[in-house]
Amino acid sequence: MSASFAQLGNDLYTGRRSVAVVAHRRRFYLGSLALFLVAVLGLATQGLNLGLEFRGGSEFRVATSSAPQDYEQTAREAVGAAEDQRGVNVTLVGTDTVRVQTERLSDTDSQSVRSALADAFEVPEEDVSATFIGPSWGASVSAQALRALVIFLVAVVLMLSIYFRNWKMAAAALFALAHDLAITVGIYALVGFEVSPATMIGFLTVLGYSLYDTVVVFDKVRENTNQAFANGRLTYAQAANLAVNQTMVRSINTTVIGLLPISAVLVVGSVFLGPGVLLDLSLVLFVGILVGAYSSIFIATPFLVTLRRKDAAVVELEKKALRHQAKVAKDAEHAAPVSGDAPVPAGALPSTPATREEGSTLTGRAVHEYARSGPRNQPKRTPRSKR
Repeated sequence: MSASFAQLGNDLYTGRRSVAVVAHRRRFYLGSLALFLVAVLGLATQGLNLGLEFRGGSEFRVATSSAPQDYEQTAREAVGAAEDQRGVNVTLVGTDTVRVQTERLSDTDSQSVRSALADAFEVPEEDVSATFIGPSWGASVSAQALRALVIFLVAVVLMLSIYFRNWKMAAAALFALAHDLAITVGIYALVGFEVSPATMIGFLTVLGYSLYDTVVVFDKVRENTNQAFANGRLTYAQAANLAVNQTMVRSINTTVIGLLPISAVLVVGSVFLGPGVLLDLSLVLFVGILVGAYSSIFIATPFLVTLRRKDAAVVELEKKALRHQAKVAKDAEHAAPVSGDAPVPAGALPSTPATREEGSTLTGRAVHEYARSGPRNQPKRTPRSKR
């Protein structure tokens, strides 16, 4: 399995195999548009389930030796919200603490609810804690989070424009970030996940992770397209698609490795800890990293190609590359077949033994093939006589 996966990575890197991400970009746009519409529908119909820190209210925690199976109904009846359950949120924290959140209550009503909960769960009144959280704290957190988001986006635009020397790369990266944020928030609204201050932190973290993956792909896009402009072998779209393929295995591996510990924290938080900062943060990271990995592969680079398709230099490169590929194909038709040449699999980028040398990518760069034995990811040494 590891050998075949390594071979797949080598084939994607050299262009022997190719996933037509850029060519099928309209399909991915439609898929993202469908997810975006679902997200907007969730926000419009259900809205965000804001936590107590944002809407304000009273919170009660009942410490029991073991919470009964019908703890939710018991708590609602004790609070007196059996008929109207919208104002009461009952959750289990760990295995022995029942958390009850209500609208803001007066001191007298709060004491009454505290006594009712103690009687309902058959615990001393001292084991029922009551706290009040005002909405101003959540409003302050929201304002600071929005301020941090604006500063982050401005810094992203400046950094990418300076590093890549192309504002359209910055625009494509921002489009991918907006895609990730909108879909992640929409999923939260649709499923009804509670939005807490930890969730806000998770949103900003997800944007940073998504940007990191996008920048890695764009760095390869810049490298390939610069060589394409220099030698005219590939069109801009083909060079960009090759960059996506060359970084695809890395992006998938990075995402899987990142999701493994988050999944462990998510399971432990759900089963043993219950609602809290750890669960809120791991939940938004899990959803956001999945969406971010998708956008870095299937949205960011295709959108960059869409933005640059009418640039004069890109149009001229396409004409030059198509003439070169037509000439190579014509020469290949007249060339006698060489015994032992391996056939090029279907779906590969336009390449024949005449378009690239063995041990090089479609852009002409030399590349080491990974060794099939010995330490993993250890490239074979190329003899000096063959360099």
